[in-house]
Amino acid sequence: MTEKLKSIVGSDNVFRDLGFPEAEAQNLLLRAELSLHIRKAIEKMGITQAEAAKLAGITQPRMNDLVKGRTEKFTLDALVNVAANLGYSVQVKFKKTA
Repeated sequence: MTEKLKSIVGSDNVFRDLGFPEAEAQNLLLRAELSLHIRKAIEKMGITQAEAAKLAGITQPRMNDLVKGRTEKFTLDALVNVAANLGYSVQVKFKKTA
């Protein structure tokens, strides 16, 4: 392979880079990041999906959706509630865009 690969530097939001409208891109990124933190917290706690679901106040199939990264099935509110029920707080940064 003698051709050079062309790379493009993306933004800090992959959803924006994929062409989603700004508001939707921000929402998708927040949900993805929050679900990742929840999955890591469950791992750190060393509990099963069923145990995590019970603590979080959701069903096990719903917890499976979260663990499998099916963030489209969750609102930000729902993810914040899951995190809170697992003993975590969620903080949001708010800043003016350039």
